Amino acid sequence: MSQPVDGKRVAILATHGFEESELAVPKGKLEHQGIVVEVISPDGKGIRAWAEKDWGQTYEADKALDQASPKDYHALVLPGGLFNPDTLRQDEQALSFVRHFFEAGKPVGAICHAPWILINAEVVKGRTLTSYPSVSKDLENAGARWVDEEVVVDNGLVTSRKPQDLDAFCHKLVEEIREGRHAGQTA
Repeated sequence: MSQPVDGKRVAILATHGFEESELAVPKGKLEHQGIVVEVISPDGKGIRAWAEKDWGQTYEADKALDQASPKDYHALVLPGGLFNPDTLRQDEQALSFVRHFFEAGKPVGAICHAPWILINAEVVKGRTLTSYPSVSKDLENAGARWVDEEVVVDNGLVTSRKPQDLDAFCHKLVEEIREGRHAGQTA
């Protein structure tokens, strides 16, 4: 059964080196739907984007990770980039935050290199995902099925490959948020 999205809350978990468009575009599209979006960073301070080939803007965080309760959010978005997911996948507090969404059956969107975080959170085994191509072998080694598609949805988990896939990624993410909890979304 489809639910309204207006007023739902979504967390975007990121740190320095996230791909700028992979945070800015989903944030804007979700907010356009009436969804409340909060950027969560490890220390609650501003985080600097990577804008394709060089450093981009600094984005203010709404909360520090230790002040954010995953219970307060209906869904989670993980932007990619190279530096951002590599840092977050080594942060046990971030991994615990991510795992909560899977344990609660809440939608999660991960794009580009962000599935690295999902691998370390141990939530990809038996799932079908896509990602930036260089992450494919890592996903397969973690027990996931990797496919080269614009967007893949697997029981509330939405994944895409790169910034050029953002329209499809955001469309499916809103759809999954509208559907609500997914019984197949487990840790």
